[in-house]
Amino acid sequence: MAQGGGGSCKVTVKSHSKYANYDASTMKAEIGSAPTCVKRAEKHSIDDVHELLRCPTCADSMYPPIHQCPNGHTMCTNCRRIHNCCPTCRIELGNIRCLALEKVAESLELPCRYQSLGCNELLPYYSKIKHEKQCSSRPYTCPYASSECCVTGDIPFLMAHLKEEHSVDMHDGCTFNHRYVKSNPHEVENATWMLTVFNCFGRQFCLHFEAYLLGASSPVYMAFVRFMGEEKDAKKFGYTLEVGSFGRKLVWQGVPRSIRDCHKKVRDSQDGLIIPRSLALYFSAGDNRELKLRVTGRIWKV
Repeated sequence: MAQGGGGSCKVTVKSHSKYANYDASTMKAEIGSAPTCVKRAEKHSIDDVHELLRCPTCADSMYPPIHQCPNGHTMCTNCRRIHNCCPTCRIELGNIRCLALEKVAESLELPCRYQSLGCNELLPYYSKIKHEKQCSSRPYTCPYASSECCVTGDIPFLMAHLKEEHSVDMHDGCTFNHRYVKSNPHEVENATWMLTVFNCFGRQFCLHFEAYLLGASSPVYMAFVRFMGEEKDAKKFGYTLEVGSFGRKLVWQGVPRSIRDCHKKVRDSQDGLIIPRSLALYFSAGDNRELKLRVTGRIWKV
């Protein structure tokens, strides 16, 4: 295809009389554009084939087995399950596979859907979906947990979003000393209290602190750190959290979890500092009327 496309461009330059007065440099420049013509033709060809691999009924990409009616109209497996007649021509469906289209798909390579976000992978058609589910360039979900926020984006965008839309406190430094106060320590509803973001080592970390029910009726308080980035980079850091009073102290040491893991997943795995309510109230002076906890900690590079 590349050679044929290149030849076509050259013939165009040489065959038309209006190009007879071109000087050598102009001719060279025109002929030199042949690879661009080829690339455009190849791109259109790939796009056309990719379009053939979209189910005409639901517009999803089709994967083996690709079905077809006796008249050659194709459809995906999901649509075949719910249709007895071809949605295009209304003829009764048999059990026919479009092996030719499946074979074409095997030879097709496509860019990742997150190409505009920095992924430069060229992927075999049948591997594309699996890659995109794990692509490190895919957008992150907003890490703010106390609302149903569905905003996605890259880290700089989410940092601005957290500050402007959720009024999250931003701090520079790798150590912290936070005091959490709640007037009614028995209330667990609307339990997520606070998210604080720290900038250190040129990366961003989320400190979460909340109350929730552990099991059927055992309220606990929990603090943990998430890393705004990929899991492989999160493992390059460690952190500690401490809480205590009256000569007693609870200490947690761990590895930040990536924000790829949702807040609930981290919380439910109990991967953080867990403080039973009875102990939390003791640390708060033991009067059972107000929660006053001071959580300290630091983040370091492994």
